[in-house]
Amino acid sequence: MASRQKFEILMRMPQKHVERHSRPTLLSNFILGCQDGLVNVLGIILGVGAATSEVRIIFVAALAALAAESISMGAVAYTSTFARRNHYLRELEREKMEMRTVPETEKAEVREVFRKWGYRGRALADATKRIVSNPKAWLEFMMAHELDLEPVERSAPSRSAWIVGSSAVVGSIVPLIPFFFTASNIRLGTEASVVISGIVLFLIGVYEAKTTVGSLWRSGLQMAVIGLVAGFAGYLIGSLLGAAPV
Repeated sequence: MASRQKFEILMRMPQKHVERHSRPTLLSNFILGCQDGLVNVLGIILGVGAATSEVRIIFVAALAALAAESISMGAVAYTSTFARRNHYLRELEREKMEMRTVPETEKAEVREVFRKWGYRGRALADATKRIVSNPKAWLEFMMAHELDLEPVERSAPSRSAWIVGSSAVVGSIVPLIPFFFTASNIRLGTEASVVISGIVLFLIGVYEAKTTVGSLWRSGLQMAVIGLVAGFAGYLIGSLLGAAPV
C-alpha cells in the first residue's frame, strides 16, 4: 500500500518539484571505510602493544596497515562499483530489447507489479497504461521494480574509491592520536586509544541513525561494541604470541 501511495503522489507531483535526500551509497561508503580503517588499526595497536614495549614498532605497524588498508579498500570499492555499473548497463540493454521484441510480456510484468501494490480493475489498467505510454518511464520502472536495480553513474566507481579510501585513512588515524601525546607510556596510549576509538565509533553509529532511521543510542552503541570487540581480537592474539617464548 505504501508503494501505491508513493506512486500516486509522484504521478501528481509538479515537474519542477525537487526533494533533497541523503545518498545511501555515499553514506555506506563513508561508514565502511572509516569503520574498517579504525577497527583494523585499533586491532593492530592492541595486538602489537600487548606483544612489545616499543612505541616505534606500534607506529610502523599501524602506519603500514593504514597505507595498505586505504589502498586496498579504495581498490575494492572501485572494482565492486564498476562491476555493479556494468551489470546495470547489461540488464538495461536486455530490458530494452525485451520491450521491443516482447512488449506484451513486459506490459504484463508492469501490470503484475501494480497488482501486488493493490491496484485492481480500472485503476490497474490506467496505472499500467500511463507507465507503458512513456518508454523512458517504462524502462526505469522495470529496472527499479522488476529487477530491483539502481542506476550507477559513470563517475561512481572513482567516487566510491575516493570516499572509501580517504575515510579509511581518517578512521585509521583515530586510534593513533593518543600515541602522539603519550609516546613514553604504551599502556596509557593504548587505553586512551580504546576510549577515543569507542567514542568515534559511537558517533559514527549516531550519524548513521540520524541520516537513516533507528535509535541514536542503539545504533551508536551497536557500532561501538562491534568495532571494539573486533579490535580486541588483536589484543588476544598479541597477548598469546607476546607471552610465548622466543
